[in-house]
Parts: sequence; C-alpha cells; structure tokens
Amino acid sequence: MDVIDTELETLAAGLGVALQRNGWRLATAESCTGGWLAQVVTSVAGSSAWFDRGFVTYSNAAKQDMLGVRAETLAQFGAVSEETAREMAQGTLARSAAQIAIAITGIAGPSGGTPEKPVGTVCFAWAVAGFSCASSTQHFSGDRRQIRAASVGFALRQLQALVP
Repeated sequence: MDVIDTELETLAAGLGVALQRNGWRLATAESCTGGWLAQVVTSVAGSSAWFDRGFVTYSNAAKQDMLGVRAETLAQFGAVSEETAREMAQGTLARSAAQIAIAITGIAGPSGGTPEKPVGTVCFAWAVAGFSCASSTQHFSGDRRQIRAASVGFALRQLQALVP
C-alpha cells in the first residue's frame, strides 16, 4: 500500500464515522475514477454499515441506462459537466437506499482533453435526501493516476463536509 492509498483510506474511515453517527448510507457513481472511490470506501472494515452501493458508469450509455442521465444533457453539455454530474448523483440517490450520493465524471488523461475541458477537469455532484443537488468543477494536475487519486480525495473531503 502506498502513501496515496493510506491517505485515502484514512479519509474514508473518517467519512464512515460521520455517516454512522448520523445513520446515513452512501452511494457512489463514478466515471473517470472507475470505482476507485467505492474501492477505498469498502477497504474500511465495517463499511457495510454505511456504504450502500457504487455504480461505475464509464460510458454515456451506462450513465443513461443505470442512472437515468438524459441523452439531451449529454448532447448539450457533455459527459464531463456539472449538469451530467448532477443527474448522475440524483439518479444514484434515487436508485439506492442511501441518504447521500456522489457522482464523479472527468478527463483523467493522458488524452481526451480539449481547450475548453483540458485533461484534469473533473466534475462532482452531491445529492443529499431532502436537499437540492450541489456540484463543482475542479482542475487537477499530474498523470492519470494522480488526477484520479486527487479526485477521490476531493470527493471524500467534500462528502465529510456535507455530513452533519
């Protein structure tokens, strides 16, 4: 296990404590991170008490089929957009027994970037039962692994900030 994995697991364990304290369960929807967030969360012993499920929706078809992302949203804004991330998070919450859901979609590289959405652009959205969905776009630097790890770390920190 390397330093990145250790740091992410520490963050996940802290999130688990907060979720359990509130009786909440988490569900995830991941594209560019390919299930890394769910893997980190489930590496924490006892996470079955607070982690419900994870969706890896790498393709646009998977985003539509599994999470209900609208074709119009993908066509107008693209897979890497806050609009798509919000629909992913809302779909995750609706298709789970969780009280909080997160979605991650981005461009981890090394290719696939554009001038408008360069490599390292990652969109996040959080859906909490009973509240409106929030979203954010971040720009991370580094190689593919570094961008993906930074995305997972950002997701864990933001989730912990949202749990009362």
